[in-house]
Amino acid sequence: MNFRTIMLAVIVMLFAGCATYAGLNYDQLFGEAEVKQRTTQLDTPQSDFFLSEVKPIIDKRCVVCHACYDAPCQLKMSSVEGIDRGSSKELVYQGTRLTAATPSRLFEDADTTEQWRELGFHPVLNERIQTPTANLEAGLVARMLMQKEQHPLPEQPQLEGFDFAVDRSQVCPTIEEYDQYAQDYPTWGMPYGMPNLDSREYATLMDWLQNGAIMNAHIPLTLEQQALVNEYETVLNKGSRKVQLTARYIYEHLFLSHLYFSELNEPTPRFFTLVRSSTPPGEPVKRITTRRPYDDPGINRVYYRLLPEQGTIVDKTHMPFALNEQRMRDWKEWFIDADYDVAQLPSYDPQIAANPMSAFIELPVQARFKFMLDNSQNTINAFIKGPVCRGQLALNVINDRFWVLFIDPDKANIPEVNEFYRSQADNLKLPGELESNTVPVTNWVKYSRQQARYLEAKSEFINQWFKDGQYLTTDVLWTGNGTNPNAALTVFRHFDSASVVQGLVGTPPKTAWILDYALIERIHYLLVAGFDVYGNFGHQLITRMFMDFLRLEGESNFVALLPRDVRHKEQSSWYQNQSSQMSDFLQRNVKPFDQPTQVPYQTDDPKSELYDMIKTQLSPVLSNRYDIEQTGLSKQNESLLRSINHIKGEGLTYIPQIVMLMITSEQGEDQLFTLLHNNAHTNISSLFDEESNRDLKNDDLTLVRGVIGSYPAAYLSLSEKQIPQLVDRLKNIKTEEDYVKLLDAFAIRRSSPDFWPFSDRVHHWYQQNQPIEFGLLDYNRFENR
Repeated sequence: MNFRTIMLAVIVMLFAGCATYAGLNYDQLFGEAEVKQRTTQLDTPQSDFFLSEVKPIIDKRCVVCHACYDAPCQLKMSSVEGIDRGSSKELVYQGTRLTAATPSRLFEDADTTEQWRELGFHPVLNERIQTPTANLEAGLVARMLMQKEQHPLPEQPQLEGFDFAVDRSQVCPTIEEYDQYAQDYPTWGMPYGMPNLDSREYATLMDWLQNGAIMNAHIPLTLEQQALVNEYETVLNKGSRKVQLTARYIYEHLFLSHLYFSELNEPTPRFFTLVRSSTPPGEPVKRITTRRPYDDPGINRVYYRLLPEQGTIVDKTHMPFALNEQRMRDWKEWFIDADYDVAQLPSYDPQIAANPMSAFIELPVQARFKFMLDNSQNTINAFIKGPVCRGQLALNVINDRFWVLFIDPDKANIPEVNEFYRSQADNLKLPGELESNTVPVTNWVKYSRQQARYLEAKSEFINQWFKDGQYLTTDVLWTGNGTNPNAALTVFRHFDSASVVQGLVGTPPKTAWILDYALIERIHYLLVAGFDVYGNFGHQLITRMFMDFLRLEGESNFVALLPRDVRHKEQSSWYQNQSSQMSDFLQRNVKPFDQPTQVPYQTDDPKSELYDMIKTQLSPVLSNRYDIEQTGLSKQNESLLRSINHIKGEGLTYIPQIVMLMITSEQGEDQLFTLLHNNAHTNISSLFDEESNRDLKNDDLTLVRGVIGSYPAAYLSLSEKQIPQLVDRLKNIKTEEDYVKLLDAFAIRRSSPDFWPFSDRVHHWYQQNQPIEFGLLDYNRFENR
């Protein structure tokens, strides 16, 4: 142990045993607070120490809880700017607020730490005199780390004295309030409700904090990266109206994505964000900040720029989108070189900008549709992984697992279809035009009538089209042109978060969606471009209520492929105990399409036949990456693991939404699996009291190879020879006690001293095996059982 470490330990012990500081005025002790310069140039000893020693610890031990909008106290430790910004007592997720809140998006709503202080954020690092004593005693992070050392995690399998509820009351003390916090909650040091850091990690962080918590300046781009940034910015910022409208469309669909240059083949990709800037390429970016990507930028000419992502990549917000020569060729073919004219650029008035059917009416429908399908996983992911880091109200509008398919954009590219969409622009308006303060009830009536008019017109159109020898078959489905795996997706809902993956994963689900252009576009502008997480209760409620319409429309497109006499019966079975209003809506939504199908059914289970036909038709592009095969385990054990997908019943209610299993094979190799608990419902049209609509007897499980989901609730660790025991326990869970016994046998609980080493194993496996999708998992939902 070196001299510096010894002195640090002595200082910490002195502080730990000294109560005289309690209640004293920090200004008197250490001077008045003032924002400090925390960054230093690269290749300095302090920068190297932070990047090589400190940041890996912060990422693996702090960012796993402190990232995204749902970071406790809004403390985002995933970037230099987030650490320096500090904490806030204000809640982002506050579903009952009557008026919209002021946004507090890192990198957007303030440019400097001083501005964040004016917006109510308080420091977690010492901002007074910079001495070793002051840096430890007047810094919240340092004090909370010391508090954890003084009060280690209790040796209890199930921890007591902690609140792990997602919607728990947050205690966000300033440094002036810290002594009272430590007195009231002595065991609530950091990491909260997790094992202590090991001695090396603790000493490293305390050494860094004691010496002023200096961090690195931004890492510059390589020459290759900068050249590609210049190339893309040049293409997106040419002066023609055609290019300006195309760039606006691309930006409004990719503003949440993490763009990367796939042809560079970097071991760890550098990710970028597409932003609006008031400055052209070649000049420093001056980001235009608005609540929504289509809000008025306030200037005559907008430029679209690529900014390097500065934060550590976390799974719950990570939506990788590859930029490469093929994608640029496609964009040029679909939009820039296509034969059409843009007479006038659309305004940013909400009545126009919030409705893509009006704003982009000049862009070819086929081009827009192909753009959204080309990476449909990213398109759907945007409403799953966008601002909805905690989205139970938003996500109880979808089933726990369903498949998503698409109409073929080439087969829908006929003048009559394009003209139909053009004629329906008014009936395709979205609640985003109401902005962030909304009265839901009166607007619900307005939009329900609007949707009814659209469905009536759509039914009349397709009834006319599919007659006189033209029939609806599975040939209308997009097959990814035989190469694109985005032709079929599976959506998993995990109560208040969700995941989207390529392929038709798991056993055939209860429901499926088929999305046409107007439907996928409206979903994006409803739940992504037009959704404001800081909006009032009415805005969030009307968004959720409108999504009911769009879900029903997607489901109706699917049942239209079934025999005429079972369509209404099938869709109604998904809404048991439905209200009279819902029954009437289903009648309007399904019955008007009255043309026979030409799908050749042979049995009395046409839905299963339809699923089989779809899987056969799309087989060339269906991803098998999540299948339990070629895992390194024996064939017998793989078969046992696959049998988990057929477990159903009420006993599964005790299993959390996401469980990750690390199984060590007989050869000593780790294989990671994710066990997903799919909650069944009799009806998902109810806004509140979801439990009253649960259908426990039909709950089931889906086990996949690899990682699906950002919020593991439990970790299991077992050897290959224990697989039969695991499967047997899962099949025989009847009570909470049965599940706890399973945990006793296999779990790495949050209270376990092995938790952090196991967490590192999981992240190492994830990064090695799914490098593009990799992001740090989040432990805000990790259970305490």
